[in-house]
Amino acid sequence: MRFLAAIGRPVLGFLAATGRFTLFVLETFSHMFRPPFYMREFGHALLNIGYFSLPVVGLTAFFTGGALALQIYAGGARFSAEAVVPQIVAIGMVRELGPVLGGLMIAARVTSSIAAEIATMKVTEQIDALVTLSTHPMKYLAAPRVLAATVTVPILVAIGDTIGIFGGYIVSTTRLGFNPATYLQNTVDFLELHDIVTSLVKGAAFGAIAALMGCYYGMNSGRGAQGVGRATKTSVVAAAVLILAANFLLTEVFFAG
Repeated sequence: MRFLAAIGRPVLGFLAATGRFTLFVLETFSHMFRPPFYMREFGHALLNIGYFSLPVVGLTAFFTGGALALQIYAGGARFSAEAVVPQIVAIGMVRELGPVLGGLMIAARVTSSIAAEIATMKVTEQIDALVTLSTHPMKYLAAPRVLAATVTVPILVAIGDTIGIFGGYIVSTTRLGFNPATYLQNTVDFLELHDIVTSLVKGAAFGAIAALMGCYYGMNSGRGAQGVGRATKTSVVAAAVLILAANFLLTEVFFAG
């Protein structure tokens, strides 16, 4: 019985944690569409998640696109297939690398920030003060941030895709000898609307996951400085793992056929 209890205890704990998170997600989305709406918090979240994340997402996408072009050229040279660089860079950035890297950068920057902010508010009893003032913490803290992330991350992903393709274009035309006009034409001809829509849908899902992880672990953090640090660390790890898992599931849904 001790052996069975040792197995069952973590399983029951995992199921309980999954249930708590599911209820948290449902409550958050229910508050997103019911008044009152805190537009000031929503606007602040738009700036923090979208505008201030643009430099890191852009730089990451640019260097990734350039490195991808070099790797594809080197690999294609083994089979005399160097001409596929524009097509593979475009599809690789738009379908996979752009959304995933953008989501992971948001998880690193935004999820940690949200978790630390909300956890600090809990430690200093500011969340209790919101309840005293008849302000629902989920509506004031979680709903605006999740909505802002769901709206802005697809835009960041679209910009990152463009910058990543541009990085591959710069490397290919300056280092690998590609004709600029031919490179752009191959990129435009190869990309389809389905690829772009998939990239934006992934961006919305990854943004929602990143914000939800930050809000959930922030509101369920322990007391004291250790609790804030643990909530911040756990939120980033959980967001990164869920983003990669969601990327696999969405890829299976969109491209399995």
